[in-house]
Amino acid sequence: MGNVVTLLVAAMIVIGAAFNLIAALGLIRLPDIYTRMHAASKAGTLGSGVLLIALGIQAGDIGIFTRSLAGVAFFLLTAPISAHLLAKASYAMGYRLTDQSVMDEMPKDAGPDNNAGR
Repeated sequence: MGNVVTLLVAAMIVIGAAFNLIAALGLIRLPDIYTRMHAASKAGTLGSGVLLIALGIQAGDIGIFTRSLAGVAFFLLTAPISAHLLAKASYAMGYRLTDQSVMDEMPKDAGPDNNAGR
């Protein structure tokens, strides 16, 4: 049974590292702040979550596994909110979409002094 757990943890580490690599490549390759933030928040959160679960399984202690699940829950609760707030603040400060974007759905008068969307 120990070999099965070791192989499962090894596969999860490879999968988590692959998602974190995809997030890092997204930060380098994508054209504007909004798409970069999307890559970092989605793929980075998934990669970090899988790595934390692998850590909890490998430790073999229920306390460590519970803390790793709490860390995953924290990532899943905070990453979308922080990405949304960073995108909204970036847009309000004047960082516009790249020319490759198809549509800008934010109102033109959305800014720091306007309460549009509230």
